[in-house]
Amino acid sequence: MLAQVATPEVPWSLLWPFLLMALGAVALVTITSLVTELRTRQFPSLFTIAMAVGGGASLPYIWGRIGEIPERRILVLDGAMSIDYFTIVAAAIILSAVVFAAIFLDDYLRREGLDGPEWYVLIMLSASGGLMMAAAEDLIVTFLGLEILSIAVYVLAALHLRRAESQEAGFKYFVLGALSSAFFLYGIALVYGATGSTRLSEIDAALFATNARGLVPAEDSSMILAGMALLLVGFGFKVSAAPFHLWTPDVYQGAPTPVVGFMASAVKVGGFAGLLRVFLAGFGRLGDDWRPVVGAMALLSIVIGSFLAIRQDNVKRMLAYSSISHAGFILIGLFAAGSRNAEVAQLGTRSVLFYLFAYTVMVVGSFGVVTLVGGRGDGKHDLSDYAGLAQRSPILAGFFLVLLFAQAGIPFTSGFLAKFGVIQAAVRDEAYVLAGVAMVAAVVGAYLYLRIIKTMFFSDGAHTVPVAAALDTNVEATPDGAVIAPDEQISLPPAAVAAILVAVAITLLWGFAPNIGGDILRDAAATFLR
Repeated sequence: MLAQVATPEVPWSLLWPFLLMALGAVALVTITSLVTELRTRQFPSLFTIAMAVGGGASLPYIWGRIGEIPERRILVLDGAMSIDYFTIVAAAIILSAVVFAAIFLDDYLRREGLDGPEWYVLIMLSASGGLMMAAAEDLIVTFLGLEILSIAVYVLAALHLRRAESQEAGFKYFVLGALSSAFFLYGIALVYGATGSTRLSEIDAALFATNARGLVPAEDSSMILAGMALLLVGFGFKVSAAPFHLWTPDVYQGAPTPVVGFMASAVKVGGFAGLLRVFLAGFGRLGDDWRPVVGAMALLSIVIGSFLAIRQDNVKRMLAYSSISHAGFILIGLFAAGSRNAEVAQLGTRSVLFYLFAYTVMVVGSFGVVTLVGGRGDGKHDLSDYAGLAQRSPILAGFFLVLLFAQAGIPFTSGFLAKFGVIQAAVRDEAYVLAGVAMVAAVVGAYLYLRIIKTMFFSDGAHTVPVAAALDTNVEATPDGAVIAPDEQISLPPAAVAAILVAVAITLLWGFAPNIGGDILRDAAATFLR
């Protein structure tokens, strides 16, 4: 007789968000291959939105199931993944980003003549990797999620085959991403060598326990410190935190704009979700060792992102450096989340979750505007292309104004409360240097957003361009031989405009009513409290 192999019981109802993203990608490829007429219609976009909404609709049910368990978490797949309040909040943010990305991609692809399901398939696969990272209770599962999240985005960045900049961006992202993955994998190996496990709960238990060789990993070996350092390198690249940010401006500038919006939101959220779970659940008791490094990364990210952004003349590069600065603010929250003070730790974790939600909405709305302004060819992203936008498209200019104010941290926007939250957590943790630098950098960063606003509202829409670029076009010549490009009408697809409006509405709503969802974030932040 053949011996029966014991297999873990899988509660499929708790895995709907993961299944809908992963299996939805497979289903979309199959359906569009069998019914080719659906490839060039809105079906791929609607299908992706339906899968993301379906996954989101299952979250309240999962939340209720978790509330029935005293531990407030359910381990699945033999303990490899943890379904808890933190997982649900991270999943909600990632699925929201998928909906926005699918909406903006629909018009973008038809405008560029690139209709096809592969874009949406890759977005769903990438999102499934982000969801896996948020729930991973094992470093191997975290690595698998990281690779699924990343490889799909490498291809997305290079998928606009008619633009050399897109293929260059994908290649740069791939090369540096592969390097960071190697660091991450070596970090896992060192942690395993020091503790004998890749399971986060077992790593935590082994840190201060005497092993078979009579050693205490956290006290008698530097291997665990080296492992944490390498893991931080891998995560630092994924969240575009300094000094691992060098790929960000070039990739953001060259990649298709809707893809950049997805990268700046869902990919960053997946990276931070994995970072929080690994370092708070696995290395929480070693906070005194990793917090100084995280604090240094936060300072570098904020300073580099804020000061280099104001030197840029390309809006996508401006927003790239802005994303680096935002990563620094989020790292301040992580710094506080690692505090020995339970109240400060919960405040830090809650501030990170609020920041991720608010930033996701702000950035997808911003890149939605940039997508529409970019026009056919996705090439109008210089600051001069935004001159007179308030006259050409008052709606887009008004939306962008609110979203830029939010990113600058202007009061009565979600961005202000997000920055205030992480700075408050740093002050409560007595990290006054971090808080002071963050406040100064926020003022410097505001100049960046004011430059864009000034160009939109107080600059003439017509701008000079080189003569060679104006051949065979109807332009007006100037006495010095340059030419004046006429204003161009910006297309306003109803679905894209509605999505940007939703982003603006949420940004303002959370600015005026910050307590909405506060209990949810508090429960999620308590996931890692001991």
